[in-house]
Amino acid sequence: MNIFEAGMLLCFGASWPAAVLKTYRTKNVEGKSLIFLLLILIGYICGMINKVLNFGYDFVFLLYVLNFLLVFCDFVLYFRYKKKTDASAAGN
Repeated sequence: MNIFEAGMLLCFGASWPAAVLKTYRTKNVEGKSLIFLLLILIGYICGMINKVLNFGYDFVFLLYVLNFLLVFCDFVLYFRYKKKTDASAAGN
């Protein structure tokens, strides 16, 4: 069990609910980076693979999954609201 890895995931993961909620409420993705979101998703996938191959399933693996799902929600919202953001920018 790696308490420091869990701490890192908790700290990183603390910001994702706020980011997802902001995107959902404002329906605006201006300032969000698709590449950044993809890199974060890939990083969490790598972390999950490492945990399974080297340490098995534990509570830290669940933190990876939770963080991945939160970032994936933001990723999906990016595509859902990107058209709306582009349309409102073109109208100005």
